[in-house]
Amino acid sequence: MDRDIASEKTPATIKELQARVAAAFGRHPLCRDVRFDIVSTPKTRSGANWTVSMSAIPPNAVWEASELVADIQNAYILAA
Repeated sequence: MDRDIASEKTPATIKELQARVAAAFGRHPLCRDVRFDIVSTPKTRSGANWTVSMSAIPPNAVWEASELVADIQNAYILAA
């Protein structure tokens, strides 16, 4: 079964993705101080065409921040 994974994702602009990631980090007590930027990338076979560049991650928040980003990446594709 060859389906386009990207078609199952909701299109979002960089600003919308920034808002969603900021909201997710803001809701999690360990991730509130994480600084990040949304980076456009070439489209991959899995449909990914954006990623999150994180900095200033508290050591105890690395796992949680990564999980939050992965969940958002599974749901959204960067709108053209």
